[in-house]
Amino acid sequence: MMKIKDRIRGYLPIVIDIETGGFNDKTDAMLEICAIVIGIDDHGIYHPKEPQHFHVEPFKGANLEPSALKFNGIDVDNPLRLAVSEKQALGDIFKTARAEMKTEECTRSILVGHNAFFDLGFLYAASNRSNLKNPFHQFSTIDTVSLSALFYGETVLAKAMRVANIEWDDASAHSALYDTQKTAELFCQIFNTQTFD
Repeated sequence: MMKIKDRIRGYLPIVIDIETGGFNDKTDAMLEICAIVIGIDDHGIYHPKEPQHFHVEPFKGANLEPSALKFNGIDVDNPLRLAVSEKQALGDIFKTARAEMKTEECTRSILVGHNAFFDLGFLYAASNRSNLKNPFHQFSTIDTVSLSALFYGETVLAKAMRVANIEWDDASAHSALYDTQKTAELFCQIFNTQTFD
């Protein structure tokens, strides 16, 4: 029986999506984050586990680009967001990652994302601001943009979903929870088509 550690060099794949107040991970706010650990069953089938989803308070002095807020539809001042600090959100996600790494005998977590370098940059900038030790590989990622281009001839997430016959709702897109769930489905579908003895 294949274990998840045997598939990707001892790495634990965790799908991450981050919604932000701009494109600069050093100056712009992280506003929402979701993480989904990828599991594997006794038959070697990959599946998404339960999501961890947080609305995040902008760090002190963070930049908020109006165009970014218009794009993702986030109202930073809405009290119903129930936003938490970067430290709390990442602390909880990292705690889960480490527990899963121990259970699965993995050496590191590896970020899976659509345009993964973007999310990895924000993840590391926020963990550095919060003085948290980050369990994710510092530069290696698994990018579903490249996987989608290879398998489906598409790089845009919505278009790749349609070619892959995975349900997609444009109105729900650009929420960290929805995008992470759909990226996790896409990742699992692709990995489940490739088996290794």
